[in-house]
Amino acid sequence: MSGYVLSIDEGTTGVTVLIFDHGGSVVARAYAEFAQHYPKPGWVEHDAQEIWDTALKLIGQALAHGGIAADALTAIGITNQRESVVLWDRASGVPVAPSICWQDRRTAGFCGELKERGLEADVRNRTGLVIDPYFSGTKVKWLLDNTPGLRERAERGEIAFGTIDSWLVYQLTGGRVHITDYSNASRTMLYNIYELAWDETLLALLDVPRAILPEVRPSSQVYGEADPALFGAAVPVAGIAGDQQAALFGQACYEEGMAKNTYGTGSFVLMNTGHTPVGDQQSLLTTIAWGIGDEPVEYALEGAIFITGAAVQWLRDGLQIIEGAAQTEELARSVDGNDGVYFVPALVGLGAPHWDPYARGALLGITRGTSRAHVVRAVLESMCYQTRDVVEAMQRESGIHLKELRC
Repeated sequence: MSGYVLSIDEGTTGVTVLIFDHGGSVVARAYAEFAQHYPKPGWVEHDAQEIWDTALKLIGQALAHGGIAADALTAIGITNQRESVVLWDRASGVPVAPSICWQDRRTAGFCGELKERGLEADVRNRTGLVIDPYFSGTKVKWLLDNTPGLRERAERGEIAFGTIDSWLVYQLTGGRVHITDYSNASRTMLYNIYELAWDETLLALLDVPRAILPEVRPSSQVYGEADPALFGAAVPVAGIAGDQQAALFGQACYEEGMAKNTYGTGSFVLMNTGHTPVGDQQSLLTTIAWGIGDEPVEYALEGAIFITGAAVQWLRDGLQIIEGAAQTEELARSVDGNDGVYFVPALVGLGAPHWDPYARGALLGITRGTSRAHVVRAVLESMCYQTRDVVEAMQRESGIHLKELRC
């Protein structure tokens, strides 16, 4: 009954480290944001080294805050922003290019070419995904094609690819373990979610060398041990799930037809569909929810909304019309309604159910009487409208009427 579990929640804009006791109570936490880079319109990048350095620093802070020795930890679990891509040197463990964030749209043109070739149905039948810049595969191809000498190094086996979970596990284990889990692999557009294997046809289509790929493992399993040199103990790394699948599990949506929505940087509505994937929908995604040990994998139906909380961040950092997110409630309540002002939050294109990477944001209905409060209210309301769009699509395409939505 003793011991603690340390969780690394690596999100799109920040890292949270939580330490839980045996009863599931949080006994210590630490949080920090990391830099967002926008080198061109529609491009979003992170520094993977900064993400790792931030996580490592926060682990030390959480242990100190809780007065917990590292050898009292029984396991480390990771949940992470999905689809974001890291390529690094296997020998040194150093990133060889910027990390391309899931929000990045730079491969929209190439995705358009794939659609024009009539490949969308085949890709969906293998991956459960639509062809969109959102997913990892085209980002990997872009980095290999546009970073001098990188493709040659990758084909020689000198380079490793991973989503953020892979990157963190590699660093935690001192470069000994290069893996990912089912939930993250299913978001790459390179993994066959029905055969549970990297798909040779898609690897050839996107020109991604097999030598760079991580091994795919269940979401709950001991993958290896943290390097004792990091924080003083060889703690097992024992759980991985992409953030939205982790939230589905955390909201106890264990049965078919149970669904959740997470309001974060973006918002993601997921419905558990059990051991049977729903494969005939048009505007939603079929994805692997999780795989536990040797049990059959569970599948989910997903509606991905790219911009919700990020729009509040844009109000704060881009427009600078608020100082902090908490101000939005007071401002929104200060007016009786939206006064006909609507916000289309297509700051990085539109996800489900529209899937338009070229869409751009719009603020509509502005008059001389429009105030800062109306704009803020319109941004908050846009989260509701997008969620309703996705929930209606999910009910229509799954044939399941949602009795509740856990949030």
